[in-house]
Amino acid sequence: MDIFEARMNELYKLIEHHAGLYYNDDSPEISDSEYDSLVRELATLEHDYPQYARTDFLTHKVGGQVSSLFAKVAHSVPMLSLDNVFNAEELTNFFARINETRGFVCEMKIDGLAVSLTYEDGVFVRGATRGDGRTGEDVTDNLRMIDAIPKKLRNAPSGIVEVRGEVLMTTERFNAINRQCEEQGIKNFANPRNAAAGTLRQKNPDIIAERGLDIFLYYLVDAQKFGITTQYASLLWLIEKGLPVQEVWKYCEDMKAVNVFIKHWHEERHKLSYVTDGVVIKLDDMTKWGKLGATSHAPRWAVAYKYPPEEARTKLVSIDVSVGRTGVLTPVAVLEPVRLAGTQVRRASLHNFDDIAQKDIRVGDIVRVRKAAEIIPEIVGVDVSARTGQEVPCEVPDVCPVCGSEVVKLPGEAALRCTNRASCRAQLVEGLNYFASRDGMDIKGIGRVLAEKLINSGMIHTLGDIYRLTLEDWTTLDKVAEKTAQNIIAELETSKSRPLVNLVTALGIPYVGRNTAGLLVNRFGSLEAIMKATQEEIADIEGVGHVIAESVHDFMNNEENVKLIDDFRALGFRMSEDIDVKGTKLSGKTFVFTGTLASMTREVASGHVKALGGKTATSVSAKTSYVVAGEKAGAKLARAEKLGITILTEQDFLNMISD
Repeated sequence: MDIFEARMNELYKLIEHHAGLYYNDDSPEISDSEYDSLVRELATLEHDYPQYARTDFLTHKVGGQVSSLFAKVAHSVPMLSLDNVFNAEELTNFFARINETRGFVCEMKIDGLAVSLTYEDGVFVRGATRGDGRTGEDVTDNLRMIDAIPKKLRNAPSGIVEVRGEVLMTTERFNAINRQCEEQGIKNFANPRNAAAGTLRQKNPDIIAERGLDIFLYYLVDAQKFGITTQYASLLWLIEKGLPVQEVWKYCEDMKAVNVFIKHWHEERHKLSYVTDGVVIKLDDMTKWGKLGATSHAPRWAVAYKYPPEEARTKLVSIDVSVGRTGVLTPVAVLEPVRLAGTQVRRASLHNFDDIAQKDIRVGDIVRVRKAAEIIPEIVGVDVSARTGQEVPCEVPDVCPVCGSEVVKLPGEAALRCTNRASCRAQLVEGLNYFASRDGMDIKGIGRVLAEKLINSGMIHTLGDIYRLTLEDWTTLDKVAEKTAQNIIAELETSKSRPLVNLVTALGIPYVGRNTAGLLVNRFGSLEAIMKATQEEIADIEGVGHVIAESVHDFMNNEENVKLIDDFRALGFRMSEDIDVKGTKLSGKTFVFTGTLASMTREVASGHVKALGGKTATSVSAKTSYVVAGEKAGAKLARAEKLGITILTEQDFLNMISD
């Protein structure tokens, strides 16, 4: 394996991991700009070394997976993403590709969650997330709780009206919610986009109403049936019907006007009530959209210009080290306060100690701090010329700053971890706080403050111990009254009957959030079955992948974790779900469909494959197991023949899935 293939394989793993956290678990570990940088590096390598490329990889697809927590909705027209450009030269290349120099509409790029709204005879009847672009999640009840969405259109035409836009959270609401999280000892949201996405995917609509989500619409599906032929006219139509459209958009006569708009809003965007990291440029004339077409994931008639991350200079005062629930040691920079992107910045992310060493960051340095669409800034570099010789290099800890235990770096990881999972106070506090969180066992009344009191009291040593505390035990804690203690005990008892997905999430398995926990439960049906599953069986689940599979398998085979799960079983927890567990007949097999099938649509055929544990892909590669060829099969069939891949007729496929 040469260095280019090795780097591409590394990028595939990194991007898969970070995309899962962003799209499916709404809890990113890196900034948008860092993710974009990884994707662009991979795209360059795929272009230069196509023999190593994975054509079915997620960077060639739209969005993330469809959550198992909601019903599925097939989109009438695919909900695509947008290609990005990052400078004037790349924008000029976009204009050249579409061979257009006049007539564009510029809109601010909203950092939210893409949704589709459907109205019948003017009445709102259905709403869905983008999902994987072809199939989304039915979140109608949740969307009804957003005040900005009209339940009935003004002067509505008869029949179906479908509009699309972004659910978002304003900066003011985001800051207020994070303050509440801090007060309750709950982990903060990373940025408004993930706060909005995480909120909309809640099963309790009341939470949506409480958090005050907003929405902007920007696309009218099949606009020409209403006599509309331009994007400019479609936005006016949306406004006329009472649908919310963002205040900042403009018709630009030519490329020069587009560049003026982009330049003006580079700084002015910080005055908006919502986060935006760029401008979307659309060809105004819709009659040309069809001719320009689209790639597998993006239309060719539009592009997103992304602003470079904001930067400022300040002094690094010190480096704090925190310990998370999985034992990861995270360095955080303490800065002299500096104004950046409209806010006062005092702390910044350092990611890990390798990052500090690579950038040669020292205490006392004058550093460059960057803040793009993220709320938490990061240090991107050092002004070496400003050094006085008094700067102090950062020492990499060899013991945990909380419990003093040895720290290690696991293979394939950049992070240091405390090895004392059983009794490290920081891990126990964070683990208990996460266990009791809404996505976990949803135990109201237990947050980080109370978790610290419990751990410091010495009354609990494992998560199961909390269920054995008596009323007297609870009331010995500072500021815990008898009534409060009674309520917590009742909450604890109720939590035992929560769905299995709550328990799997609450276990705190690295890389496993609520959506991934749902995939595991839907596939295996019980915690015992998950514990017995092989790493290969877990990796075969659509949307899981090998990194997560290894993490789940290792967790479930750890002696300490097995004891904990046995304890939960003895305490009377719900350990299984009454669901139809997916079959495994096609495990490890990847299917590609080409041509027209006579007895079913491709979506239905793909559903059969996934229900039997297989995977589907949109392009043929060496990893394809079967190509199912219908009428008028095209280039995919020819490529399959060239690669020697087994080709099935529609009847062959039906025979294969007949059981």
